[in-house]
Amino acid sequence: MSPVNKELPRAASPEEVGVSSALTEQFLHYIKEQNLEFHSFMVIRHGKIAVEWYNEPYTADTSHSMYSVSKTFSATAIGFAVSEGLLSLDDKVLDFFPEYKPRIKSPYFDKLTVRTLITMTAGKQTNMLEDKSKIDWVEDYINSPWVFEPGTQYLYVNENIYMLCAIIHRVAKMSVLDYLTPRLFEPLGIERPFWETDQKGVEAGGWGLYIKTMDLAKLMTCYLHDGKYKNKQVLPKEWVKEATVNQLGDIKMPSKDKDCCAGYGYCLWMDDTEPYSYRADGMFSQFGINFPSLDATIVSTAAIPCEDEARAAIWAFFPAAFADEQGNSVEVDTSTVNRPVASKHSVTESRLIGKTIKVRKKILLNIIGMPVSMLPLAVTFMMSDRAGNIDNIKFIFGDHECEMTWDEGDERNTVCCGMDGRYRYGTMTLGKIKFKVCANAEWIDDINLKVMVRPVETIGMRSLNFLFRRNDKVTITPSSTPSTYKIVDTLSRSFTEIIKNPLLSKICQKAIRLAPSLAEPKHYGKIV
Repeated sequence: MSPVNKELPRAASPEEVGVSSALTEQFLHYIKEQNLEFHSFMVIRHGKIAVEWYNEPYTADTSHSMYSVSKTFSATAIGFAVSEGLLSLDDKVLDFFPEYKPRIKSPYFDKLTVRTLITMTAGKQTNMLEDKSKIDWVEDYINSPWVFEPGTQYLYVNENIYMLCAIIHRVAKMSVLDYLTPRLFEPLGIERPFWETDQKGVEAGGWGLYIKTMDLAKLMTCYLHDGKYKNKQVLPKEWVKEATVNQLGDIKMPSKDKDCCAGYGYCLWMDDTEPYSYRADGMFSQFGINFPSLDATIVSTAAIPCEDEARAAIWAFFPAAFADEQGNSVEVDTSTVNRPVASKHSVTESRLIGKTIKVRKKILLNIIGMPVSMLPLAVTFMMSDRAGNIDNIKFIFGDHECEMTWDEGDERNTVCCGMDGRYRYGTMTLGKIKFKVCANAEWIDDINLKVMVRPVETIGMRSLNFLFRRNDKVTITPSSTPSTYKIVDTLSRSFTEIIKNPLLSKICQKAIRLAPSLAEPKHYGKIV
């Protein structure tokens, strides 16, 4: 027998399944004009792919960091466990971890249940700046402060979902990835993905999952069709019914964004749209959006810090683009990420032959646990094992490219950078995670070399500008895409929602606005 085809079929044209080519084309032009860095965009209707677009260097084969979209996969694992009788949503969290005794007893622990974790009503608030490479995540959660009685208010806390994964490990006696493989990944034809873990191998849950655009499309299509994929029941039907509607009752969500206060299911957000839609949502605008009444799904990956801007761009054209089945498809411009430029050579190259750039370590950045890495800040601050402290840099220049080798901690990497207007592709390993990268380099003038390295499975790019001064001194200026300033602006606005104390919220907002200059300061080194 031939193997069952588990891929989503493609429509002959968008109009075959009622998607307007003209409005889709306008959307892609619009995001280019607005400098909105979408990495992929997919529209599925009536079970067929109507639109599939990737922004170079991102491709259909690129696994992408999904941030909080990971939560939807964690919640799905809980759905399977409930349907199999391994747990119930009303089970008490502490009952799964009898060896962990709270340092301070509280009657609230009797109300801390699986349900309050999955609906973000648990009432716990963890320290967002905690160095997770040095703590027991379960113990830290249990002993984190209470900010309200469980089940009475809403507070979005990543570690709520980590605790769900820790519970799966206990009841299923295996990892979440192992548990989901025969139940979800194999039925949907999804290759076993990478998922960041704590030191004990428990998946981060609320973040850390890397999957392809198509993988998310398959999961969302499955949710859209009552848990069925290609007419086979994959997800428990009753779970899908509950997960995709507001589970908060009268509890209000503390947000001014209409799409962030319309309701929350089981790690799925309700949208303020007509007709009704809901979404899996990850930081920097990773979206899986379902329109049940239209039998339509939209999936995107991106590097857009202000998610309301990304959603507004989508809402400007969808669901309006779900048109009648008529017309023909059109060609669209697919180049919105700036291509690298060809670089001249510099006389400074001869100064670097056989030499090493030693970089002075930034003490403050190491104290706060955020040393500058070749990974952009948007990636490193979510990692449990953070990379950092770039040092021992070497360059080897060729006719049309250069190699850059450097150390970070106990890891040493070499990437090839194109200097002819084309990327070079390779890999690097940082924080014990292997990343695919594309890179280019450019001499701005004879003493300024700009190196750009993009880990294509993440949302960002790291840029380093090397200023070669007299007496073999070097000034290194880091920057990243998305801009650290935009990330900080987005985070500061969210503090009013995640920090209940108004005075503390204002203090944190002011403090974090100092972060860009602190997190990406100039570094100083010497050629030896």
